[in-house]
Amino acid sequence: MKQITDERGTVREFFRESALRAAGVPPLGRFRQINVTSTRHGGLRGMHAESMDKLVAVVAGEALGAYVDLRDDSPAFGRVHTVALVPGVQVLVPRGVGNGFQAVAPGDTQYLYCFDEEWRPGMPGRAVTPLDPELGIDWPIAVDVHDRAQISAKDLEAPTLADLRAG
Repeated sequence: MKQITDERGTVREFFRESALRAAGVPPLGRFRQINVTSTRHGGLRGMHAESMDKLVAVVAGEALGAYVDLRDDSPAFGRVHTVALVPGVQVLVPRGVGNGFQAVAPGDTQYLYCFDEEWRPGMPGRAVTPLDPELGIDWPIAVDVHDRAQISAKDLEAPTLADLRAG
């Protein structure tokens, strides 16, 4: 992200189509929904792969972002990429790629999602549990599976990669 800092703080340019195009990103169209989550220290969200493209970033705090390819037809199926997310870093998450993160800063982390489609119940998509050992994600803060402030029952009970492969 382009950013300008002075004595008052920092202005970050979150979205500029021409800059993304210059970086090789195809046009995203227009955003149809923008969400901000506030997640407590150690909280883990994901891995959700809806049928929409997402542009994500941390606007306050810090997180470890994790992304897993869940597209059946992809040669990279199951491959995981992690990114240290701090203000000024953004990630484009293509449709079919699972998105998850763990808040690692003290206090709350604000995570911004821009979607090219509106989320709706029952929309096409997949999920895997972020604690699947096959993913190999080294979450920085140990997760207590009984603590709903750290992981939701829905995320904990999501399928594994092996489940998805088995159909």
